[in-house]
Amino acid sequence: MKDEDLTDPDGRLVLVRHGETEWSRTGRHTGLTDIPLTETGAYKAELAGTLLATRHWDLVLTSPLERAVETAARAGYPQAEIEPRLVEWDYGAYEGLTTPEISARLGHDWTIWQAGAPAGATPGETVAQVTARAESLLDELRPRVRAGEQVLLFSHSHFLRALAGTWLGLTAAGGRYFVLGTSAVSELGFEHGSEVITQWNHVRGR
Repeated sequence: MKDEDLTDPDGRLVLVRHGETEWSRTGRHTGLTDIPLTETGAYKAELAGTLLATRHWDLVLTSPLERAVETAARAGYPQAEIEPRLVEWDYGAYEGLTTPEISARLGHDWTIWQAGAPAGATPGETVAQVTARAESLLDELRPRVRAGEQVLLFSHSHFLRALAGTWLGLTAAGGRYFVLGTSAVSELGFEHGSEVITQWNHVRGR
């Protein structure tokens, strides 16, 4: 079959990272700590909503954490359904620390994409565990998107990057390749039958 004979699904999986918080502004790993948006974060969440307002959504889901729920509401989706699998990577013992602080503590360079996070006040998550969580969610959403539905997700930086990596078959570790700013809108879709990124890290009023 020639490429031009292939008809790709027009469904899309659209990802929105929450707006700025005090911890995201200073580079502190914010997993399950529940903190609100800054004033800037609230404003840019509203700007993100302008990128979404003209589209029809068959399903809108949000992480249960306050910064994601508030972003969804300010973007125009106060009735977004809570989906627990959209929570951020559990950083365990590294919660609240910056990457340089973690690397200094370990005595060598560290990234979440290679090593995951050990238990601390919370259990922490490995790359394999986050991959499994992303795959579980995609197993439910992929058929809907392939059927042409438009699905909107509000979540967090590392989990959305891990979700994109898993969508592409790279596992959660593939998220290392995708920088994602606060309030950024990204889109996953299809080309020639394959799952691809159709738009990434679009921020209104950058």
